[in-house]
Amino acid sequence: MTANIDLIVFTDLDGTLIDHDTYKWGAAQQALTALSDISAGVILASSKTAPEVSALRTELGLGSWPAIVENGAGLLPAHVDAIESTTQYGELRRILDGIPTELRDLFRGFGDVTIDGVVEMTGLSYDAAALAKQRAFSEPGQWLGTDSQKSEFLERLTAHGVVAQQGGRFLTLSFGGNKVDQMRRIIETHHPKYTVALGDAPNDVAMLEHATFGVVVANPHRPPLPPLQGEAGGQIIRTTAAGPLGWNTAILDLLDRLELH
Repeated sequence: MTANIDLIVFTDLDGTLIDHDTYKWGAAQQALTALSDISAGVILASSKTAPEVSALRTELGLGSWPAIVENGAGLLPAHVDAIESTTQYGELRRILDGIPTELRDLFRGFGDVTIDGVVEMTGLSYDAAALAKQRAFSEPGQWLGTDSQKSEFLERLTAHGVVAQQGGRFLTLSFGGNKVDQMRRIIETHHPKYTVALGDAPNDVAMLEHATFGVVVANPHRPPLPPLQGEAGGQIIRTTAAGPLGWNTAILDLLDRLELH
Protein backbone atom coordinates (compact mmCIF):
# COMPACT_ATOMS: atom_id res chain seq x y z
CA MET A 1 0.00 0.00 0.00
CA THR A 2 1.10 3.52 -0.67
CA ALA A 3 0.99 6.19 2.03
CA ASN A 4 -0.63 8.68 -0.34
CA ILE A 5 -3.51 7.53 -2.51
CA ASP A 6 -6.41 9.13 -4.33
CA LEU A 7 -9.29 7.37 -2.61
CA ILE A 8 -10.20 5.26 0.40
CA VAL A 9 -13.70 3.84 0.71
CA PHE A 10 -15.08 2.95 4.16
CA THR A 11 -18.09 0.68 3.99
CA ASP A 12 -20.58 -0.86 6.34
CA LEU A 13 -21.50 -4.46 5.50
CA ASP A 14 -25.00 -5.73 6.39
CA GLY A 15 -27.61 -3.82 4.42
CA THR A 16 -24.92 -1.83 2.61
CA LEU A 17 -22.25 -3.79 0.72
CA ILE A 18 -24.01 -7.03 1.69
CA ASP A 19 -27.67 -7.71 0.94
CA HIS A 20 -29.85 -7.60 4.06
CA ASP A 21 -31.58 -10.91 3.29
CA THR A 22 -29.11 -13.00 1.28
CA TYR A 23 -25.78 -11.76 2.69
CA LYS A 24 -24.51 -11.64 -0.91
CA TRP A 25 -22.35 -8.85 -2.36
CA GLY A 26 -22.17 -9.83 -6.04
CA ALA A 27 -24.27 -6.87 -7.23
CA ALA A 28 -21.37 -4.58 -6.20
CA GLN A 29 -18.75 -6.44 -8.25
CA GLN A 30 -18.49 -3.84 -11.04
CA ALA A 31 -17.73 -1.03 -8.59
CA LEU A 32 -15.33 -3.19 -6.57
CA THR A 33 -13.43 -3.97 -9.76
CA ALA A 34 -13.35 -0.28 -10.70
CA LEU A 35 -11.92 0.56 -7.27
CA SER A 36 -9.29 -2.14 -7.64
CA ASP A 37 -8.34 -0.80 -11.06
CA ILE A 38 -7.43 2.60 -9.58
CA SER A 39 -5.75 1.05 -6.50
CA ALA A 40 -8.28 2.60 -4.14
CA GLY A 41 -8.41 1.37 -0.57
CA VAL A 42 -11.56 -0.38 0.61
CA ILE A 43 -12.01 -0.62 4.38
CA LEU A 44 -14.72 -2.91 5.71
CA ALA A 45 -16.36 -1.30 8.75
CA SER A 46 -18.81 -3.52 10.56
CA SER A 47 -20.29 -4.76 13.82
CA LYS A 48 -19.04 -8.20 12.75
CA THR A 49 -16.21 -9.94 14.59
CA ALA A 50 -12.65 -10.20 13.36
CA PRO A 51 -13.09 -13.86 12.27
CA GLU A 52 -16.22 -12.93 10.29
CA VAL A 53 -14.63 -9.91 8.64
CA SER A 54 -11.36 -11.72 7.96
CA ALA A 55 -13.13 -14.39 5.92
CA LEU A 56 -15.12 -11.82 3.94
CA ARG A 57 -12.09 -9.57 3.45
CA THR A 58 -10.21 -12.49 1.92
CA GLU A 59 -13.19 -13.37 -0.29
CA LEU A 60 -13.29 -9.77 -1.55
CA GLY A 61 -9.53 -9.62 -2.15
CA LEU A 62 -9.06 -6.81 0.37
CA GLY A 63 -6.55 -8.47 2.68
CA SER A 64 -3.93 -5.76 2.15
CA TRP A 65 -6.13 -3.26 3.97
CA PRO A 66 -7.12 -3.12 7.65
CA ALA A 67 -10.75 -3.61 8.65
CA ILE A 68 -12.87 -1.99 11.35
CA VAL A 69 -14.56 -4.65 13.49
CA GLU A 70 -17.18 -4.82 16.24
CA ASN A 71 -18.56 -1.35 15.46
CA GLY A 72 -15.13 0.25 15.78
CA ALA A 73 -14.25 -1.24 19.15
CA GLY A 74 -11.37 -3.00 17.36
CA LEU A 75 -9.19 -2.81 14.25
CA LEU A 76 -8.11 -5.91 12.34
CA PRO A 77 -4.71 -5.13 10.78
CA ALA A 78 -3.92 -5.91 7.15
CA HIS A 79 -2.67 -9.44 6.43
CA VAL A 80 -3.80 -10.64 9.88
CA ASP A 81 -6.59 -13.18 10.37
CA ALA A 82 -7.35 -12.63 14.06
CA ILE A 83 -7.02 -10.13 16.89
CA GLU A 84 -4.99 -11.08 19.96
CA SER A 85 -7.27 -12.14 22.79
CA THR A 86 -8.55 -9.43 25.13
CA THR A 87 -10.41 -9.44 28.44
CA GLN A 88 -12.93 -6.81 27.30
CA TYR A 89 -15.71 -9.17 26.26
CA GLY A 90 -15.62 -11.13 29.51
CA GLU A 91 -15.71 -7.92 31.54
CA LEU A 92 -18.57 -6.59 29.44
CA ARG A 93 -20.60 -9.74 30.06
CA ARG A 94 -19.87 -9.54 33.80
CA ILE A 95 -21.23 -5.99 33.95
CA LEU A 96 -24.23 -6.93 31.83
CA ASP A 97 -25.11 -9.81 34.13
CA GLY A 98 -24.96 -7.44 37.11
CA ILE A 99 -27.89 -5.42 35.78
CA PRO A 100 -31.17 -6.03 37.70
CA THR A 101 -32.91 -9.10 36.32
CA GLU A 102 -36.06 -7.26 35.25
CA LEU A 103 -33.93 -5.17 32.87
CA ARG A 104 -31.26 -7.73 32.03
CA ASP A 105 -33.85 -10.19 30.71
CA LEU A 106 -34.97 -7.60 28.14
CA PHE A 107 -31.61 -7.71 26.34
CA ARG A 108 -30.94 -10.88 24.33
CA GLY A 109 -27.27 -10.84 23.43
CA PHE A 110 -25.24 -13.21 21.29
CA GLY A 111 -23.64 -14.52 24.48
CA ASP A 112 -27.05 -15.44 25.85
CA VAL A 113 -27.87 -17.92 23.10
CA THR A 114 -26.37 -20.94 21.38
CA ILE A 115 -25.01 -20.87 17.83
CA ASP A 116 -28.47 -21.97 16.70
CA GLY A 117 -29.87 -18.96 18.54
CA VAL A 118 -27.57 -16.63 16.62
CA VAL A 119 -28.71 -18.33 13.40
CA GLU A 120 -32.30 -17.54 14.40
CA MET A 121 -31.49 -13.93 15.28
CA THR A 122 -29.42 -13.15 12.18
CA GLY A 123 -30.30 -15.55 9.37
CA LEU A 124 -26.62 -16.49 9.10
CA SER A 125 -25.47 -20.00 8.28
CA TYR A 126 -24.41 -22.17 11.24
CA ASP A 127 -20.70 -21.73 10.45
CA ALA A 128 -21.05 -17.95 10.03
CA ALA A 129 -23.02 -17.71 13.28
CA ALA A 130 -20.23 -19.59 15.08
CA LEU A 131 -17.79 -16.91 13.89
CA ALA A 132 -20.22 -14.19 15.04
CA LYS A 133 -20.01 -15.57 18.59
CA GLN A 134 -16.20 -15.26 18.66
CA ARG A 135 -16.31 -11.77 20.15
CA ALA A 136 -13.42 -9.76 21.61
CA PHE A 137 -14.82 -6.31 22.34
CA SER A 138 -18.59 -5.95 22.09
CA GLU A 139 -21.98 -7.60 22.58
CA PRO A 140 -24.76 -7.14 20.02
CA GLY A 141 -28.28 -8.06 20.95
CA GLN A 142 -31.99 -7.52 20.56
CA TRP A 143 -33.84 -5.12 22.86
CA LEU A 144 -37.16 -6.68 23.91
CA GLY A 145 -38.52 -3.97 26.21
CA THR A 146 -39.95 -0.47 26.02
CA ASP A 147 -38.06 2.74 25.25
CA SER A 148 -38.26 3.85 28.88
CA GLN A 149 -36.89 0.51 30.09
CA LYS A 150 -34.14 0.78 27.50
CA SER A 151 -33.18 4.22 28.84
CA GLU A 152 -32.86 2.82 32.38
CA PHE A 153 -30.91 -0.19 31.09
CA LEU A 154 -28.43 2.02 29.24
CA GLU A 155 -28.14 4.44 32.16
CA ARG A 156 -27.05 1.59 34.43
CA LEU A 157 -24.52 0.39 31.86
CA THR A 158 -23.14 3.91 31.36
CA ALA A 159 -22.31 4.03 35.06
CA HIS A 160 -19.87 1.16 34.39
CA GLY A 161 -18.32 2.76 31.28
CA VAL A 162 -20.38 0.74 28.78
CA VAL A 163 -21.74 2.54 25.72
CA ALA A 164 -24.37 1.47 23.18
CA GLN A 165 -24.62 1.91 19.43
CA GLN A 166 -27.76 1.16 17.44
CA GLY A 167 -27.09 -0.65 14.18
CA GLY A 168 -29.40 -1.81 11.45
CA ARG A 169 -30.30 -5.02 13.31
CA PHE A 170 -28.88 -4.90 16.81
CA LEU A 171 -28.09 -2.75 19.82
CA THR A 172 -24.35 -3.24 20.39
CA LEU A 173 -22.66 -2.70 23.76
CA SER A 174 -18.94 -1.99 24.23
CA PHE A 175 -16.43 0.02 26.26
CA GLY A 176 -16.22 2.65 23.52
CA GLY A 177 -14.61 3.22 20.17
CA ASN A 178 -16.66 3.61 17.04
CA LYS A 179 -16.28 3.43 13.30
CA VAL A 180 -15.27 7.07 12.86
CA ASP A 181 -12.51 6.78 15.51
CA GLN A 182 -10.86 4.01 13.51
CA MET A 183 -11.59 5.83 10.25
CA ARG A 184 -9.60 8.84 11.49
CA ARG A 185 -6.64 6.63 12.37
CA ILE A 186 -6.57 5.10 8.90
CA ILE A 187 -6.87 8.51 7.19
CA GLU A 188 -3.98 9.85 9.28
CA THR A 189 -1.85 6.91 8.14
CA HIS A 190 -2.62 6.97 4.41
CA HIS A 191 -3.56 10.60 3.65
CA PRO A 192 -6.05 9.91 0.85
CA LYS A 193 -7.04 12.76 -1.44
CA TYR A 194 -10.71 11.75 -1.10
CA THR A 195 -12.71 9.53 1.20
CA VAL A 196 -16.10 7.93 0.67
CA ALA A 197 -18.17 6.26 3.39
CA LEU A 198 -21.26 4.13 2.85
CA GLY A 199 -23.78 2.93 5.42
CA ASP A 200 -27.44 2.51 6.27
CA ALA A 201 -27.80 2.70 10.05
CA PRO A 202 -27.45 5.18 12.94
CA ASN A 203 -24.05 3.77 13.91
CA ASP A 204 -22.78 4.78 10.45
CA VAL A 205 -23.76 8.46 10.69
CA ALA A 206 -20.50 9.85 12.14
CA MET A 207 -18.51 7.94 9.51
CA LEU A 208 -20.74 9.25 6.70
CA GLU A 209 -20.47 12.85 7.88
CA HIS A 210 -16.67 12.66 8.29
CA ALA A 211 -16.00 11.51 4.70
CA THR A 212 -15.52 13.71 1.67
CA PHE A 213 -18.71 12.06 0.44
CA GLY A 214 -21.11 9.99 2.51
CA VAL A 215 -23.58 7.60 0.91
CA VAL A 216 -26.75 6.57 2.72
CA VAL A 217 -27.60 3.21 1.17
CA ALA A 218 -31.34 2.52 1.02
CA ASN A 219 -32.56 -0.24 3.32
CA PRO A 220 -36.30 -0.96 3.13
CA HIS A 221 -36.04 -3.10 6.27
CA ARG A 222 -35.49 -0.13 8.58
CA PRO A 223 -36.62 3.52 8.89
CA PRO A 224 -34.49 5.87 6.74
CA LEU A 225 -31.85 7.97 8.45
CA PRO A 226 -32.88 11.58 9.12
CA PRO A 227 -31.28 14.41 7.08
CA LEU A 228 -27.56 14.50 7.84
CA GLN A 229 -25.01 17.26 8.20
CA GLY A 230 -23.73 18.19 4.73
CA GLU A 231 -26.65 16.63 2.90
CA ALA A 232 -28.10 19.94 1.70
CA GLY A 233 -24.74 20.80 0.14
CA GLY A 234 -24.32 17.49 -1.65
CA GLN A 235 -21.70 15.94 0.64
CA ILE A 236 -24.23 13.29 1.66
CA ILE A 237 -26.11 11.43 -1.06
CA ARG A 238 -28.75 8.71 -0.90
CA THR A 239 -29.25 5.70 -3.13
CA THR A 240 -32.55 4.60 -4.57
CA ALA A 241 -31.59 0.95 -4.89
CA ALA A 242 -30.92 -1.03 -1.73
CA GLY A 243 -27.84 -2.92 -0.55
CA PRO A 244 -25.03 -3.87 -2.94
CA LEU A 245 -26.92 -2.64 -6.02
CA GLY A 246 -27.24 0.83 -4.53
CA TRP A 247 -23.61 0.60 -3.36
CA ASN A 248 -22.48 -0.25 -6.87
CA THR A 249 -24.33 2.65 -8.49
CA ALA A 250 -23.17 5.19 -5.92
CA ILE A 251 -19.49 4.23 -6.21
CA LEU A 252 -19.52 4.30 -10.02
CA ASP A 253 -21.25 7.70 -10.00
CA LEU A 254 -18.71 9.11 -7.52
CA LEU A 255 -15.77 7.79 -9.53
CA ASP A 256 -17.18 9.69 -12.52
CA ARG A 257 -17.76 12.79 -10.39
CA LEU A 258 -14.20 12.73 -9.05
CA GLU A 259 -12.77 11.77 -12.47
CA LEU A 260 -11.01 8.76 -11.00
CA HIS A 261 -10.58 6.15 -13.73
